[in-house]
Amino acid sequence: MMQISAQEIARTLPISECIDVIEAAMKAVSAGDTLQPLRSIMPVGDGNAMGMMPGAMGEPPVHGMKLISLYPENPKRGLSSHQGLMLIFDTDNGTPIACLDASELTALRTAAASAAATRALARADSTVLAILGAGEQADHHLPAQLAVRDLSEVRVWTRTQANARKFVDRHADVNADIAAFETAREAVAGADVVVTVTASPDPILQGAWLEAGQHINLVGASVATAREIDDAGVAAARFFADTRSGVEVQAGEYLGALKSGAITETHLLGEIGEVYAGTLAGRISSDDITIYKSLGTAAQDLAAGYEVWRRLTA
Repeated sequence: MMQISAQEIARTLPISECIDVIEAAMKAVSAGDTLQPLRSIMPVGDGNAMGMMPGAMGEPPVHGMKLISLYPENPKRGLSSHQGLMLIFDTDNGTPIACLDASELTALRTAAASAAATRALARADSTVLAILGAGEQADHHLPAQLAVRDLSEVRVWTRTQANARKFVDRHADVNADIAAFETAREAVAGADVVVTVTASPDPILQGAWLEAGQHINLVGASVATAREIDDAGVAAARFFADTRSGVEVQAGEYLGALKSGAITETHLLGEIGEVYAGTLAGRISSDDITIYKSLGTAAQDLAAGYEVWRRLTA
């Protein structure tokens, strides 16, 4: 069995090439060609948790399990908030073929999934990106978004301004004007694409700030008790899930808006894989506000992990 490090993952599968891998995986999910039991999350104290994500795909022929610790305060220690391992098996013979670093794999496939959603839902002429959050996911999302839209301006905001400025310094060579903003509202005003990658349990994005034509990738909140946008923001948008079953149980933004009466169950239009397949309309007009809610799926991990292994053994 091959042991694959974070460095090998990053070197072997560039983010720009991972986007198509993830889009294909999400089409398979929506077509019913995968097995994905609902993710289990076990609290381990002090706001931390362990996640267990099993799954199987027909093409490529792979199944496996991701075991990952979710520690929101880890970035303050210089560590990723996601620590764990991804074990994948060859479904043809049941052999374990690789064990991959789950932190890098998760960051890579999550950013690729957001970029695929931007490619499908954002206006083709989008040039201004706002990133709310400045950690590991923000670092991966910037090149991913640049791979699908010709961006001329990048804005970043996070509650700790020093971290926003560090993000700008890390990406000073990006081929776009990049700047840190003092408030989330200022960063979002006039943006074409908004990416939320925070650890905040409460909304940092308000529906009152949204403008016609914007596309939003909601990424940071992954449990039912956390949300990055308020009820008004959810209600204002055409709302798409990575998986319907996951969003209906674990997406705090959707569940909160549903509970308050801001939306009904029909507000969840469907899965992003259906949009990719052309069986569900995405953006209907240039004035639509669109939201892609990302929780992450085992199929994304399996597809990306298998592709890394395939390239390393080719």
